[in-house]
Amino acid sequence: MGIARAALSTKPFATGAATTARVYLDVLIAAGLVALFLITFVIRTFYIPSVSMVPTLQVHDVVLVDEIAYRLHPPAHGDVAVFTPPVNSAGSDYVKRVVGVPGDRIAIADGTVYRNGSALREPYENQPPRYTLAIRNYGIYVNGAALDPRRANVPPRSAWQAPDRVPNGYFFVLGDDRNYSDDSHAWGFVPAKNFVGRAFFIIWPLERVRALDR
Repeated sequence: MGIARAALSTKPFATGAATTARVYLDVLIAAGLVALFLITFVIRTFYIPSVSMVPTLQVHDVVLVDEIAYRLHPPAHGDVAVFTPPVNSAGSDYVKRVVGVPGDRIAIADGTVYRNGSALREPYENQPPRYTLAIRNYGIYVNGAALDPRRANVPPRSAWQAPDRVPNGYFFVLGDDRNYSDDSHAWGFVPAKNFVGRAFFIIWPLERVRALDR
């Protein structure tokens, strides 16, 4: 009789424990589904293979990329953006900083980047660029010579709204390590459709975990 009473007295406890375990299991499953959705459709990781974004991004850094950001709004000044370059890259995406958006006037002189006539304050820049650049006469001129439209992404005149401004539907990007970056000063503008997403957080290595600021 005593054994029966003990069994009856533990039944509510057993039922409560099972309910709690089921709640935790449901939460874990829901969290897993959310994580799977984010990884598949919203966030991806990107490995940094080169020095082009030093000091902001170091070789071997791994960053999180928001893949939905540019479906909601266009790239903005200062964004660290991942995109498919407009030149052959053996299937690799690039990561650079957005410096010019449609309608901007961009120039580089005496180691300073100018946007719409104003010098940019760029604390993220690793070193001043050792080249000059100007957008003029429907082209990009580096050290006084125009980029060849056959080798660089310089759209035809019909695509420009003005001869000295970033054309509509295109963006101008530079690496923070200005003199060691394969970017718009070498191969021209990035079409809006080529952007993959905005890098927003370094997740590896652990000692460099941080948010990326504009």
